Amino acid sequence: MNERSSLPRQAALLIIAFAATSILLVGGWALVSRARSAQSGGTVASGPPASLVPSPLAPSPSGLSLPSLGPGPSGEQATVVITGAGDIADCTLSGAQKTSDLLLEQQGFVFTAGDSAYEDGTSKDYSTCYAPTWGRLLDRTILPTAGNHDWQTKGAAGYLAYFGAAAAPDGVTWYSKDLGTWHVVVLDSDCALADGCDPTSPQGKWLAHDLAASTAHCTLAIWHHPRFSSGEHGDDPQTAPFWTMLYAAGAELIVNGHDHDYERFAPQDPSGKEVRPTGIRELVVGTGGAVLRQFDTLAANSEFRLAGSWGVLRLTLHPANYDWEFLPVDGAIADSGSALCH
Repeated sequence: MNERSSLPRQAALLIIAFAATSILLVGGWALVSRARSAQSGGTVASGPPASLVPSPLAPSPSGLSLPSLGPGPSGEQATVVITGAGDIADCTLSGAQKTSDLLLEQQGFVFTAGDSAYEDGTSKDYSTCYAPTWGRLLDRTILPTAGNHDWQTKGAAGYLAYFGAAAAPDGVTWYSKDLGTWHVVVLDSDCALADGCDPTSPQGKWLAHDLAASTAHCTLAIWHHPRFSSGEHGDDPQTAPFWTMLYAAGAELIVNGHDHDYERFAPQDPSGKEVRPTGIRELVVGTGGAVLRQFDTLAANSEFRLAGSWGVLRLTLHPANYDWEFLPVDGAIADSGSALCH
């Protein structure tokens, strides 16, 4: 082959070599960019595309203000996600570490259902057991709740010092918040130490006034001791007045702790009779990290029970309905469902 006829072939080979080099350079730059992103804290999202996921309020980095809970610019109400449990941090167990790792993967806000720091709810218990675990989500914990172990420190001083204004915005251990279309009431079921739970007590009078003043479409209440339970402690009649007032106000959902298990009840009236669709559903979720216990009996209208597994309860509060999901630390969804607001 002469020199003139080989020129086109050489030119073609040069073009191919140039193209291949360009592809390698672009690919290499992409790998470098990904590596830099990973080093700077960037993450690769997994799961469905964002456009297919409901719009719960996202977590707020520490030091930043939380997103608005009111209507959006066109008047639509937000869907709110809250996740949590009761009976949480015991330094002798790994449960709180595992459940808080799970919480870090969730969107939205955090609640507690009492007994956040064992054994006595002291400031030391909070700083050494709760702070390294669930304390990593303190800026998202907008619904703390007092429990009997918190009251083992006089005046629940450790609990109040740790959670600050979030735990007692009005100077007492009960309060309420509006989240989207939902009215969320946090109560103190340590009745003797909280000046009573009956309708004539300060807390009872406040609850009656608070419910009467609410214009929210849906209502959720959180406190520590369950009125109905198949667990070790069983039913707690002291909280019956709460049920009576909430039922009269058309509340949808009650979340408790105290028994160290997970249990879901059918909608009931204050006497424990199954009533659909106007009854209140009770969920017991004392699975935040403390020692786990078995069920002692079978309470009426108990629809689902799970013992022996730490986990958290995720509630998605839509404008006119709600979803519940119990998430054990092994990553599976053990119990879930949806219901309309009354």
